[in-house]
Amino acid sequence: MSGATSFDTLSSLRALVSDAYVNLKVNLKLELTKSRETVLELFDRVRRQYPSMNEFDRNGEELALDTRAGDFPYRWLAIRSRNIRSGIVNPTDLASAHDLHRLILEVIPYYLSISPLDVESVELLFGADITARGNHDEIVYSALIADSPLANLLNDGCTITDCQPVLTCTIPGSPGIETQYEVKTRSHGPSTGKESHHDAISVYLTIRRTGPIASIDELDKTYLELAEHGERLVEEAMIPSLIVPIRHAITTNP
Repeated sequence: MSGATSFDTLSSLRALVSDAYVNLKVNLKLELTKSRETVLELFDRVRRQYPSMNEFDRNGEELALDTRAGDFPYRWLAIRSRNIRSGIVNPTDLASAHDLHRLILEVIPYYLSISPLDVESVELLFGADITARGNHDEIVYSALIADSPLANLLNDGCTITDCQPVLTCTIPGSPGIETQYEVKTRSHGPSTGKESHHDAISVYLTIRRTGPIASIDELDKTYLELAEHGERLVEEAMIPSLIVPIRHAITTNP
């Protein structure tokens, strides 16, 4: 995961999409015992590192710390009963995204009393939003399905109402690591990178390692491994096989 490779990967992605983001998710087996003091101390620790993250909010069971809406890069951290998530939207480079997530992995075990046995999985998501008008499902169908045998399943004159392909596979030589590609269509709805953006088709690449882990110190090593696989797959698979065809379908079928 060299700096040059990270910069080139992000540059390639940002040139093709309206927004790009990198999200981390740590899933736990047991519910967190969140006290007011520990959560505020955790958020204050993160804010000292990233002063722009000074917006504290609660939405149901979720406690969140983020930058103001509209600020870029937009960073966020959210805690729920059985997972901790963080993300950055439109980072200047992938190194800044990795720095945020590695900080989160460094501090959450101590502030939230997370045991190695409690870690169910660690996920790293590389996401991209492509602005598109019209019927998103028809665009994705045209880009990814129309020239495949799957098109034979449809009758003449039918209308595509849902086309959101998901493909999950393992990574050879990396036991316990799973890759998932997903295309998400929508017509409306605001986004911050936590979910997804306005009139955009979203493309997700998620790299996941299932737990438990032997020690808390393994979290950073796990992250670096996921990041290395993710950057390679963004460049070699996500961009040429998903993003470029979808962009082509948008421009050729306005």
